[in-house]
Amino acid sequence: MRMIIGLVTIVAVGLGAMWYFVLGARDQDIFAQCRSSQIAGGADAIGGPFTLVDETGKTVTDKDVITGPSLVYFGYTFCPDVCPLDNARNAEAVEILEEKGKIVTPIFISIDPARDTPQAMAEFTDIMHPRMIGLTGSDEQVRAASKAYRTYFNRHDETGDEYYLVDHSTQTYLVFPDYGFVEFFGRDVTGEQMADKVACFVDVAAEAN
Repeated sequence: MRMIIGLVTIVAVGLGAMWYFVLGARDQDIFAQCRSSQIAGGADAIGGPFTLVDETGKTVTDKDVITGPSLVYFGYTFCPDVCPLDNARNAEAVEILEEKGKIVTPIFISIDPARDTPQAMAEFTDIMHPRMIGLTGSDEQVRAASKAYRTYFNRHDETGDEYYLVDHSTQTYLVFPDYGFVEFFGRDVTGEQMADKVACFVDVAAEAN
């Protein structure tokens, strides 16, 4: 009888261990080796569906524009310094990645739709990179996209001055169509550093698929 109880216990422990490792593998972060930042609430807390307007005036969703690895940045074309520098850095990273055979799409989402018409976005992105996608939309659409990515902005347009500035966060988000948001980059990251980090995520995603 003791032998039977012992065998049952061994089997139960074995099944429990197997179940633990199966669940652990399922929940494992496949990008753990690539990450360098801690995200409050986890990666799932950032990103999500959005509906905006592209440079041709067509209404698009996140599924229309995020069709591969993408670098998403929120800013505005009238920005005197930060946005041009950040977008140029993102374009540099994309160029470096392309030289390595990795295609990543730079996406620029306006937080100033009153001035950033589709035409204005097209002119800005054409200067930055031929594959950069510019997105604008209604104020409600822009705020919804910003909220999804947990970005901050505050327009100083109360005085009616057409040259008003907009305070805003400056992170760039790496997003995949299959995995959603996976990493963000601050302003202190160079184009080369960004390219190296993004390449890690792209390689892992390719292996997983």
